[in-house]
Amino acid sequence: MQQSLVEQNPVLTDADRAALDAQACRGLLRVLAAQGAMGLAAAAIAGIIAGTAAGWSALAGAGAYFVPNALFALRLLVNVLKSGRASPVTFFLGEMVKLLMTALLLWLLARVAHDWLVWPAVLLGLAFTLKGYLLLLMFRKLS
Repeated sequence: MQQSLVEQNPVLTDADRAALDAQACRGLLRVLAAQGAMGLAAAAIAGIIAGTAAGWSALAGAGAYFVPNALFALRLLVNVLKSGRASPVTFFLGEMVKLLMTALLLWLLARVAHDWLVWPAVLLGLAFTLKGYLLLLMFRKLS
């Protein structure tokens, strides 16, 4: 019985923890880069197909998700580098704040830029940014 408990809970050395922390940081930064690239791609596609206003709208839609997500990722990176321990409560509260900030930014976008905003382009930018991890899957960089 005692041996099975040891096998289930391996003891990590400091070097193992550092390697896992570095891998987690690289993974977070890769996802952010992929989301940023997909948001810029959405803006370029919308701008080429439907004009300047659509390009800016797609960029705004991408930013409405990318900015809160980048802040959340930064918070996670600081937490990993500072303490080395991830808290599920911090993660879920951060995720909730990120989603509320995205909704708030989209609402502000609708209120402030309603004269020139192209909603299909906003949704394209938002969807492309949300699916940025597909870019990592395509290049087999998702860990």
